[in-house]
Amino acid sequence: METKIVYLSDLKFNLKVWKKELRFHRDEMERFEKKLEDVAKRNLGVKAMAPLEGYQNRIIREKEVIGRLLQRIRLKLRIVDAVDLDENIDGRLRNQQTTLRDDMKTYIKLHYELKEELMDYFLKWL
Repeated sequence: METKIVYLSDLKFNLKVWKKELRFHRDEMERFEKKLEDVAKRNLGVKAMAPLEGYQNRIIREKEVIGRLLQRIRLKLRIVDAVDLDENIDGRLRNQQTTLRDDMKTYIKLHYELKEELMDYFLKWL
């Protein structure tokens, strides 16, 4: 039973870390949205405005993905909290966690690619 408690504790730790990271990224995307609005207000011409709408759409999309990942994390946390310690943990939770972990890795990679592009754009136009 002690092994199960440690295992569930580790799962819960990962989920909470991911939840905090996603909330930070959501806040970061909101700050980037405001910066894009600042660029739009400056009327810098077509070269500045052309990529702006694409970035806005990507930010909207990323915030949707963040919302779905947060929902999945909340669901997993409920499952972990409700596990019967006398139940045989058959790998079901681990398999579910692995899928979420892979999705988080993909999301984080794409997040930082977008962030780098946005920072380059801001350096050029602000």
